[in-house]
Amino acid sequence: MLISPIISAPAADPWMIYHEGFYYFCESRDQTTIYIRKSKSIFEISKDPGTKIWTPPARGLNSQNVWAPELHFLNGKWYIYYAADDGKNENHRMWVLESEDSNPMGKYHCRGMLDTEGWAIDGTLLTTDDGALHMIWSGWPGKTDGQQNIYIAPMSNPHTISGKRVLIAEPEHNWERVEMPICEGPQILRRGGKIFLVYSASASWTIDYCLGMLVNADNNFLNPQSWKKVAAPVFAKNESIWGVGHCSFVKSPCQTEDWILYHAKSEQKNGWKDRHVHAQRFSWSEDGLPNFGTPLPYSSASVSLSA
Repeated sequence: MLISPIISAPAADPWMIYHEGFYYFCESRDQTTIYIRKSKSIFEISKDPGTKIWTPPARGLNSQNVWAPELHFLNGKWYIYYAADDGKNENHRMWVLESEDSNPMGKYHCRGMLDTEGWAIDGTLLTTDDGALHMIWSGWPGKTDGQQNIYIAPMSNPHTISGKRVLIAEPEHNWERVEMPICEGPQILRRGGKIFLVYSASASWTIDYCLGMLVNADNNFLNPQSWKKVAAPVFAKNESIWGVGHCSFVKSPCQTEDWILYHAKSEQKNGWKDRHVHAQRFSWSEDGLPNFGTPLPYSSASVSLSA
């Protein structure tokens, strides 16, 4: 089965979730509208043209530059977390939509902007075993562009941040600083009692965009010392595929296989328009860490998902 890519350019920032026998793919199109696709298979997700879920208002703080939406199911309702601004990049913030019922393809209404204490994109959720919520995102350390860090904060409910942000990662290595020092696109992966935070590093428009990883072994999520950064990229470009980043994770329908979705560039020059969405299976090392391997070249054959 051909799996590389599963959605052709222009396509980026893939977010997929498996729920009750279906995969749902949430995406922003033309940075203006949010769509959801539905499929029984990861590899057939592009066959669904998608359902338009939300269009931003004509004006206002969330009217433009709608980026990287994520779809989450909490307490019987669906929530979409997305970044948007009013046309000025310095006003980019995280926003949340709430479904009116348990249908992910149904109607949504905007619950407002999340208090991230400044510029923010790429918000995702971390939930604990007892149901506590945390928001994790990429933000500026100050009020001007130039560096992006990863922050975490507690939430009192799916649409309210209830505490101060805590810095857990900043771009310190050379591979996190190509053209611009950036850590963004955080994603949570769990296994064996450990929490892994996989993030994107360096400038997204370059061929050097890659994935880094933090490991948390004590579930003390608001303690920066509990997050240990892996010193090298965990997934990066090779001789045939470049700009590898902004991932999400799903399991096979039988829940025995782990799959990573990511976008990658098809041209060796700066830009965003040549990004495609890819998917490939990954394994685990003997010490309990994810082993993502290397990105598959375009039109590579792979074993299909187990039933």
